[in-house]
Amino acid sequence: MSFIKESFKVVLLAASVMMIALPATAQPEHIVGLITKTDTNPFFVKMREGAKARAAELGIELRTFAGKYDGDNEAQVSAIESLVAAGAIGILITPSDPAALADTVRRAREAGLVVIALDTPFDPIDAADATFATDNFRAGLLIGQWARAKMGSAAANAKIATLDLSEAQITVDVLRNQGFLQGFGVDVKDVKRMYDEDDSRIVGSGMTQGSEEGGRTAMESLLQRDPDINLVYTINEPAAAGAYEALKAAGKEKDVLVVSVDGGCPGVRNITDGVIGATSMQFPLLMASLGVEAILKAEETGEKPQTTEGLDFFDTGVTLITDEPVDGVPSITSKEGLTQCWG
Repeated sequence: MSFIKESFKVVLLAASVMMIALPATAQPEHIVGLITKTDTNPFFVKMREGAKARAAELGIELRTFAGKYDGDNEAQVSAIESLVAAGAIGILITPSDPAALADTVRRAREAGLVVIALDTPFDPIDAADATFATDNFRAGLLIGQWARAKMGSAAANAKIATLDLSEAQITVDVLRNQGFLQGFGVDVKDVKRMYDEDDSRIVGSGMTQGSEEGGRTAMESLLQRDPDINLVYTINEPAAAGAYEALKAAGKEKDVLVVSVDGGCPGVRNITDGVIGATSMQFPLLMASLGVEAILKAEETGEKPQTTEGLDFFDTGVTLITDEPVDGVPSITSKEGLTQCWG
């Protein structure tokens, strides 16, 4: 019996040593926050995966937050304040309202946090320490150039519908929309502002909130305005999928060219299936993983992230995906795209 007791004491002693030792080795030294617009969009899901994986590799505690809907500014303000109170060293954020969040971000930076915008630049862009993003204007430009070449002479008489995010003139929304229109040959007047164009080919615009349901509703409304729409730009691929459902219900899916931006696997498969003619692929996992690295580097060395030459942000790349390539616009096929897509 005494042997059993002594053995039990040894086990307890070993367990107590482990309990003492574990916090010293397992407790992360740094906290980094990731704040996305929502937690359901596959783009943000992949962004979260990238940040979590890199944070785990670097021994960083990642805390994630998201709005209940695209445009939930209040939830993002609360998340920033929570991270400041927790003593985080930095924040990665896709701002729902880049202008409205600027003051909150300024206070976080004054408290010593490094703030990096992902995908959506702040307004002004220098409200954050850095921006890691797709060149959203180029993403729009590529699909506009593709659509113009694809339509050929018919482009001169196109009937264009743009399915945007919202009326709030959010930077990512503006850049993609204006890039598309300029690529198609529309005089956009001011590349930093939507809806001041006077090109008669533009039938109208609809707000989608970046969702499939929003895309369907907006497309239905625009078809009532002009049933002869033959070119549709959408802010993202969920909105494109919704637009296609509305076109199909109206028996017009074969008569309308749809272009978009994202590069999610469902969107790339929609290229294969003929739902979308072309899309610009972006790389959210890369944005987030590089962002985590940059925050840790800034904490350890004081060195802030650099911008890509000729730009005011760090460009994480964009690739045109289409199964109908055109001269002068570089692209890859949907088969190739499926090896690089996300979601």
